[in-house]
Formats: sequence, C-alpha cells, structure tokens
Amino acid sequence: MNRVLNVESDAHEAWIDVTAKVRAVLREAGAEEGVVTVFVPHTTCGITLQENADPPLKGDIDQALARLFPWTGDYRHCEDNTAAHLKAMTVGSSVQIPFCGGELQLGTWQGIYLLDFDGPRRRRVIVQVSA
Repeated sequence: MNRVLNVESDAHEAWIDVTAKVRAVLREAGAEEGVVTVFVPHTTCGITLQENADPPLKGDIDQALARLFPWTGDYRHCEDNTAAHLKAMTVGSSVQIPFCGGELQLGTWQGIYLLDFDGPRRRRVIVQVSA
C-alpha cells in the first residue's frame, strides 16, 4: 500500500516530524509485520531518523551541515540552492523502518523527520507499507 502525505514547511530550513502521519498510514494498512519505506521525491530535502527528545540537537545538526555546505559559495548551479542539494544528498531521500504487531520498531528516542533545506515549500512524502 502506498500513501502520499502532503507536508508544508514554514521556514527556509525546517525539521518536520512525520512520525504520527506514518503511524496513521500503517494503522490504515492494517498490516501486522513488514517494512515501511518513507521516501521524499525532492532533491532539496531529505528524510531521516533522529532523536526526538532534545530540541537543541536539531540546531547542532543544522550548524554542522551549514559548516559543511554554506549557503553561499563558489557554486555554479543556476538556482542558487546548491547547498540545499548537497545537504539533501548527505541526509538521503528515504528510510526503512520494520514493524511488528502493527507498530513501528523505532527506538525510544527516534522520530521520522522530513528536513527541508530550501523552503518554505509544499513537499510530498511517499509512505509504502510492505507486509
């Protein structure tokens, strides 16, 4: 089963927790055991699993990515968003999470996040439940 989630970012760079939405898709599917794939079909945002308990960590990660890929640089891309592409490439465009008993097997502190590096924008997140 596939579902498309529409997600809107409200800042130039944003962390959006989609864990509850992915859980809702899994409940709708009614599957007991398998794998959920969460994929974003955009080149300037990514999907990741990350800690959901300590908000300053997100800022630390943002700062590290900004040091690696500053927004301004000697880039040749015509849209002036090369840093967003580089960050998205580093984070990746999908994650897979096993589920058992109809529950995602996330760690205690893990959440599923869409990271938008070139917002604000409307993004699509594809959730595939494979039982």
